[in-house]
Amino acid sequence: MEAWNLISLAGIPILLTIAWLGSADRRRLNWRLIGFGTGLQLLIAVFVFLIPAGRSCFIFLNDVVMQVLETARAGTEFVFGRLALAPGTANAAGETSLGFNLAFQGLATVIFFASLMGLLYFAGIMQRIIRAFAWLFTRLFGTSGAESLSVSSNIFVGAEAYLTIRPYLDHMTRSELCTILTGGMATIASTVLALYVGMLQSTFPTIAGHLISASIISAPAALVMSKLLLPETGEPITLGRVVEPEYARESNLMEAVINGAMAGVKLAVGIAALLLALISLVALADLLLGWLGAPVNALFGWETEWSLAGLARLLFYPFTLIIGVPPADAGEIARVIGERIVVTEVQSYQDLAVLLSEGALQHSRSPVIAAYALCGFAHFASIAIFVGGATALAPGRTKDLASVAFRALVAATLACLMTGAIAGAAFTNASILGI
Repeated sequence: MEAWNLISLAGIPILLTIAWLGSADRRRLNWRLIGFGTGLQLLIAVFVFLIPAGRSCFIFLNDVVMQVLETARAGTEFVFGRLALAPGTANAAGETSLGFNLAFQGLATVIFFASLMGLLYFAGIMQRIIRAFAWLFTRLFGTSGAESLSVSSNIFVGAEAYLTIRPYLDHMTRSELCTILTGGMATIASTVLALYVGMLQSTFPTIAGHLISASIISAPAALVMSKLLLPETGEPITLGRVVEPEYARESNLMEAVINGAMAGVKLAVGIAALLLALISLVALADLLLGWLGAPVNALFGWETEWSLAGLARLLFYPFTLIIGVPPADAGEIARVIGERIVVTEVQSYQDLAVLLSEGALQHSRSPVIAAYALCGFAHFASIAIFVGGATALAPGRTKDLASVAFRALVAATLACLMTGAIAGAAFTNASILGI
């Protein structure tokens, strides 16, 4: 074990302490959840990074995802032609790629993956996997069945996870509501996993395996951080009880494919619209900050970068050091982690891909930690997405959901950072999953 691993390992209790300091009730500590939750994350990371069987398993999953992505390109290339060709590739007609294009390569693949998920749900495969995770979390951590089921669903889907617990939403405690929001924002949906893989696969060949393990590790991290920031003070009606996921099954296979594809279209359009709006608004904010900061720099002789990215770099710089990113790379990693909270993880993963392609990072552990720490929807836009999704199903809980939303965002951000620290603690340069 190297010094950097020890720094990442030490960062875990520091992040837990930060969450406890922000707790709504510091006297209530669920030591069972903290201990088993952190232990499970470390166990998964050791299995992935250090155990030969674990490495083989996740390399296999990485290869499966990459091969599935290749099949997805058949549809995108048929519709969009050479615009859908991945960088450095050519089609049967000899046409070469025009480079990475988010709309025609990344977002188009989201539609295919959404349809694939529809098929897996129709076949009952996803329900069995989600039920297994929910059973584990409920029995091991002592959390309620409903919140465990929601967080387990979030390993694979986004706000749709609330549909699985629809009968329980009206009766959940504030702590449970905070947990389901945190679970949604601390993980990523499998439908967008393909988007991030498409951005990074040329410079980070094993990114798919990393993102799968990151999403799994982030689930218990979400439970731990949520319960630290807003401990349970009520009596959940599903406490200690495993509940079955609510699922409205399509009537036939073709309906599942169609519904999945249409859901994918909505998701792809939503992502595009969000990026168009947020990135443009950030550019406007940067322009205003630049105007305000220029006279300050001139007055004090500073060279401060007056932009949201610059402010995010300052805010998250100590956190990148805490989770084990070497100082030589901490500034750039702090920027990509910090900007996620404003312009979503899509832009952050794109910027990480640019850093890798330019060889701007000096340590191989830095992009791995960043990939894990970015693996979540922990940004301001998610408050509207997840609170909106939950209130649509339980309008009577709008006030409670709104009151815990920001706390859930903080918990999700800390959970993602904890996932990065966990990866940093187990990562070695000899790991097969390294880049």
